[in-house]
Amino acid sequence: MTALRDAAMKSKAWPFEEARAVLKRYGGKDPAKGYVLFETGYGPSGLPHIGTFGEVARTTMIRRAFEIISDIPTRLICFSDDVDGMRKVPENVPQQEMLRQHMQKPLTSVPDPYGEFESFGAHNNAMLRRFLDTFGFEYEFFSATEFYKSGRFDDTLRLAAERYEQIMEIMLASLREERQQTYSCFLPIHPETGRVLYVPMKHIDKVNHTITFDDETGREWTLPVTGGHVKLQWKPDFGARWAALDVDFEMYGKDHSTNTPIYDGICEVLGGRKPNHFTYELFLDFEGQKISKSKGNGLTIDEWLTYAATESLSYFMYQKPKTAKRLWWDVIPKAVDEYHQQLKAFPEQELEARVNNPVWHIHNGKPPASHMVVPFAMLLNLASVSGAKNARGLWGYIKAYAPEASPETHPDLDAAAGFAVRYFADKIAPTRAFRLPDERERAAIEDLRARLAVWEGTHDPEALQAVVYAVGKDHGFEPLRDWFKALYEVLLGASEGPRFGGFIALYGVAETEALIARALKGELVGA
Repeated sequence: MTALRDAAMKSKAWPFEEARAVLKRYGGKDPAKGYVLFETGYGPSGLPHIGTFGEVARTTMIRRAFEIISDIPTRLICFSDDVDGMRKVPENVPQQEMLRQHMQKPLTSVPDPYGEFESFGAHNNAMLRRFLDTFGFEYEFFSATEFYKSGRFDDTLRLAAERYEQIMEIMLASLREERQQTYSCFLPIHPETGRVLYVPMKHIDKVNHTITFDDETGREWTLPVTGGHVKLQWKPDFGARWAALDVDFEMYGKDHSTNTPIYDGICEVLGGRKPNHFTYELFLDFEGQKISKSKGNGLTIDEWLTYAATESLSYFMYQKPKTAKRLWWDVIPKAVDEYHQQLKAFPEQELEARVNNPVWHIHNGKPPASHMVVPFAMLLNLASVSGAKNARGLWGYIKAYAPEASPETHPDLDAAAGFAVRYFADKIAPTRAFRLPDERERAAIEDLRARLAVWEGTHDPEALQAVVYAVGKDHGFEPLRDWFKALYEVLLGASEGPRFGGFIALYGVAETEALIARALKGELVGA
């Protein structure tokens, strides 16, 4: 353990860097509360998306890294702001008209459009917890509805009333003049309509901890700030939650970064200590736009897991969290293959390298062995030419290429084969565009076919790659990538592909020769 802790204290992996910063926060002393608290927040205005998962996954990586370098106990809270009023109806859920009748009500007061839970907020909370549980995350779930109504937030809310002017001073400095006229950090929940009201305050009673306001009809009301009658606007709520729970670490997206001084300031006004922060870059859809729960753009969690194992998603989340990344279908194969490359490298690495390997953080220091003797990208191309309908349809080729492999001994490969067939059918087959070769390409492809016809060597991928390479050189392709691009477009219907020697070794020399014959006859065009 000492060697591991020493390596972790020197590691440049971002989870260890953040963990060391949290440890430094206490200067060698234990927290008064007896543990270090990590928190992630969730706004259940729409179905959970991959960005939500990424926040918990990354925070968990930092938490586990902290547990290597320190003996201080830790907790992870996933906090859902489900008292938030529904300001717009998500585009990707049913019963749009019904939901519009409940605008501005807390999400836990809006009926579930799916008819499965007591509210829309409860439904979205359940979807989040279901997925987090699938991944085996260790966390405690906090509902803002329960937090406000149970009284756990009451002391902080009373202090917010007493220090109302200080909170407002922080908030008003960030608002336009027009918004300043009506802004209040308190949002009353109307006793009759149940709607969250955005109205100015007429009076704040700092002794009795009540607020007085007029509703939209001009009726005056006085409500206690405690017991769930009032909620805080989301920016003050952020900082107040940190103060109430004594949060030590929270990460959030770059879109929150300009609000960090506000969150910190309110936390300190309410007697708390601002936590350590980590700001990550946003995920983008195929058009380069920020993914959104309400729009439903980008990939969903379930969509990713339709085409790849959970670990590949964790790997994607680990990579460069401070760099904006496209989150679209084409990132899945790359993530799968890079994840297995790191798995294969891990056993041969020294301890210092292991703690910098992404799989260490994905598997809490105990990554499994990889049995992916065939890369996922190659399985996709095999699915393309084999016509396989399921994993079994690929195993004949896999067994010829790697006789020692079987579904029983290589379960990760077997699962990947099934994912590859599904991915090809759904995402590649509809977009394939075969073409006929031009005159020079035809001559080169015919030459490759002829050389394969008399090939007597082994099915070694590198030897076969050398043959393909030599054909391209002999026919004057410069740069050579134009030769390989022609092979992919003519034989596979795509502009990119695997190392072609590896493809021949996996698909078979005779089978590749036959594929070339079909392509030269024009049988693949329009297929």
